Amino acid sequence: MKIIFSVIILLISGQLAFGQSREKKIDSICQAIHSKNPEVAISIGFIDNGKECFLNYGKISRESKLKVDKNTIFEIGSITKLFTANLVVQAQDEGKLKIDDFIDNHLPKEYILSEKIKGKLKISDLASHQSGLPDFDFGKLIELNPKQPLDISKEAIHSIINDSTELSDYGNYRYSNISYVLMGIMLENIYLKSFDKLVKEKILIPSKMNNTLTTNFSIKNKVVGHDINGVQQDYFLWNSLFAPAGLLKSNTSDMSKLLKTLLSNKGKIGKATAITEKTFYKNTQMEIGFGQEIERNGDDTFFYKAGDTFSCSSIFAYDKKSNWGIAILINHKNSDLIRELINTIYEEALE
Repeated sequence: MKIIFSVIILLISGQLAFGQSREKKIDSICQAIHSKNPEVAISIGFIDNGKECFLNYGKISRESKLKVDKNTIFEIGSITKLFTANLVVQAQDEGKLKIDDFIDNHLPKEYILSEKIKGKLKISDLASHQSGLPDFDFGKLIELNPKQPLDISKEAIHSIINDSTELSDYGNYRYSNISYVLMGIMLENIYLKSFDKLVKEKILIPSKMNNTLTTNFSIKNKVVGHDINGVQQDYFLWNSLFAPAGLLKSNTSDMSKLLKTLLSNKGKIGKATAITEKTFYKNTQMEIGFGQEIERNGDDTFFYKAGDTFSCSSIFAYDKKSNWGIAILINHKNSDLIRELINTIYEEALE
């Protein structure tokens, strides 16, 4: 989070306005950075006062001749949490729940909270990463299944939830995937529909995000991903339980559509952002909304979410006051490269 935090401070210190001259400058910058990282596929989408701009570099794999474009699919990792949070707020708007409800009221019967936890955890605690629940032991999951560690079972979740007898960090920020898994479980329990169907019905279809993929991502135009050392990595397979925490696949074309939807404040998705953008946790280093981070610079405020998988890194950010949005997707797990892209674009083209 420290890397992303420093990136965002630079983003908001200047106004993002993507005229033709700036587009050429940004293109020149990105070409220079890509020339130093020719093995990395980069896809960037900008929104400025409703105008779209797409910049793409590299090929979908080292062996392919197919160039990356705005429709090329990447893993977006934890940016998926934005979708899950928005779905929960939409459920509140529909009278299905309240985000200040205790989670006990909306979990299936097989999830049994201990007496010390009952009536204490709110849905908003989950969304803002301050529940205090233990998270998945990813080291153990990787040992059990190195290629697909997120192929978790109901039993694994039961063992975390049903066996928890205390909330060690309740009220303090601690990044949590189990929290978003639980939010997905609650949504499915309330609507009696799968998360896959819910995200399509309530976000992807209304936003015309036709190429954001869930269970099936067997398509030609997708990048081959790599870890920080450049070793090829498989995409995470769809697991219905872990999906709400980070298993969507998308492209900059669809991410730009979502940016437009969030910036517009229109429709059920836009209306829900009024809640997701509220502050639910704050300390001297960070401010957390309902599913996304918040940064402030004077009277200016913007929101962002980053995502990392074993094979891709990404960032998604928008500023309603200045009416801009940006999405950057790369096919390596490399937050430093995203940082370099954004910092250089700001310093040389936007300042």
